[in-house]
Amino acid sequence: MRVITDAEVASVINMRDAIAAMTAAFEQLGNGVGGIAPRVRGAAEHNGQAAAIAAMGAALPASGVVGAKVYSTIKGQFNFVIVLFSSLTGQPLAAIEANEITRFRTAAASAVALQALAARDAKTLSIFGSGVQARAHAEAFLLTRPFGRVLVAGRAGSSGAPELADWIGTAFGVPASAVDVATAAREGDVLATCTRATEPLFDGALVKPGAFVAAVGSSKPQARELDDALLQRADLIVVEWLPAAQAEAGEFVRAAAGTLDATRVVELGKLLVGGHPYQRRAHDVVVYKSVGIGLEDVALAKLVWDRVQ
Repeated sequence: MRVITDAEVASVINMRDAIAAMTAAFEQLGNGVGGIAPRVRGAAEHNGQAAAIAAMGAALPASGVVGAKVYSTIKGQFNFVIVLFSSLTGQPLAAIEANEITRFRTAAASAVALQALAARDAKTLSIFGSGVQARAHAEAFLLTRPFGRVLVAGRAGSSGAPELADWIGTAFGVPASAVDVATAAREGDVLATCTRATEPLFDGALVKPGAFVAAVGSSKPQARELDDALLQRADLIVVEWLPAAQAEAGEFVRAAAGTLDATRVVELGKLLVGGHPYQRRAHDVVVYKSVGIGLEDVALAKLVWDRVQ
């Protein structure tokens, strides 16, 4: 069994690779050729120090692998490892340090949803947050669509949003600026919420008709970035895997009764393969809610494994 480091991961794949891998993985799931192991968590405290462990996985026999991601949470920091097995022999193939994979896979999956669901004439991208996932989503979305400008809304008083805007302008040649949350919500044709917020970031009534909103910041049921007003307005709500969204998305768990109509909720994979017909109208508001599933990790781990051999 081979041990693969984050540095090796970063040397053999890029964001475009990750987007292609996520597209193929969700198509497999949509066609019923994939199984998901839901996330499980455990936590304890000793001498005032909290420690948590979590695991999630997937079986992708069409790709020849099964695997699981395990990660610790200590003092608010995450560290990830994926164990990859052959689906033909059951033998362990690799243990992969997966901080880079996690950075790639979340944004890449959002880009798959963006490509399928955002309006073709979307020009303004609004990013909420300024951390690792905010930067990854800016990269993935700007590689996927030709936006004319980017608005970045970060924490008040933080230098993160101006710094991210400067990086976007330098790396992609797209005008970018730091703005307040309300402006980002009101002016974005595409919105990506990449924060650790536990309460809604903005009034859903601000979002313009025709917008696409990717909410990726939380996978815990007590936290949410989007309010009921936006969920009620949404013509379509897309999730990675419905059981995970129902158990882990605060937008689902904390929604008021009657907010979420099951007929408006669809899994991304089924949408991609035509299992749920949907024709976007110009005024439709579409929400993509991600909590992260093992399918994404295992699919990208397989790509890494193929590249390092």
